[in-house]
Amino acid sequence: MKKILSLAVLTAVLAACTDLSTTSDTSGMNGYAADGFGEETLITTDESLNNTYLLAPAPKYYVGSAYKVEDVQYIPVEDLTYNQTGIAGIIPAELNGTKTSNGEVFDMSQMVATSKTLPLPTIARVTNLDNGQSVVVRVNNRGPFVNTRIMDLSPAAAQKIGMNGQTKVQVQVMANESMAVKNATIGATTPAQQPVAQQPAPVVETTVVTTTQAPGATGTTTAPAAMSGEYSVQVAAFYAQDSADSLASRMMKYGNAVVVQEGDMYKVRIVNLNATQARSVIDALRSNEGMAPGLLRNGRWINADSI
Repeated sequence: MKKILSLAVLTAVLAACTDLSTTSDTSGMNGYAADGFGEETLITTDESLNNTYLLAPAPKYYVGSAYKVEDVQYIPVEDLTYNQTGIAGIIPAELNGTKTSNGEVFDMSQMVATSKTLPLPTIARVTNLDNGQSVVVRVNNRGPFVNTRIMDLSPAAAQKIGMNGQTKVQVQVMANESMAVKNATIGATTPAQQPVAQQPAPVVETTVVTTTQAPGATGTTTAPAAMSGEYSVQVAAFYAQDSADSLASRMMKYGNAVVVQEGDMYKVRIVNLNATQARSVIDALRSNEGMAPGLLRNGRWINADSI
């Protein structure tokens, strides 16, 4: 009787330990995230159908707002020009079958990957810089929440490019394919909204100063010395200053667009806004540019829909 009871208890404990899909804590799945959307398994039985899998609609197109994990802040953005190099790892095989941040089910045999900031799903090409081999992956989960890695790949994708462990890679978003999977997810047949004429927020003249940089650092990133409005709308964040400067120039039609350097990132923000102006800019960026902007009040992150 004791053996039978022990076996029953052990079975219950194991079942509780392996049910990872019920948590929304971004640090609770070995550094991966699930956000509680309806689950959907994307199925393919033939490797020749892999492109069908890559571009299949997801339960939800998920960008999300700025968030923190262990006091590190991450800012998801739609960036079709994303092209970064860094260290990639391999998603643990024991997570096979668990739910991803956009409601899919992680399949370790598929070409999938994780990202802390890219929209889900996004299609990207990952190149192993040690041997030049590349693979196209579907980014469908948040993580890894380890600052030394920019992406983790499924075991199948890692094997495809000869990864046996942490490896230096190049990650490049494939713009056309990413837009195709976005449209498939949100409904390509949904009538597009007509752009709404927006009155740009007035540009407030300020004395522009160079942001504080470490000795020996270069660059001309600027920020306003004073702000007449307490709100700032963050449009995007880049590792490349040229990309940030280019977007800031294009965003001037919405208001006082500047580039602010924080750490190794260049953040494009529209500053000096009151609540009404900030609401107008957020709505315009969403409807006219297809962006998912963030919102700051007196330099602190708040919900973009709180005003």
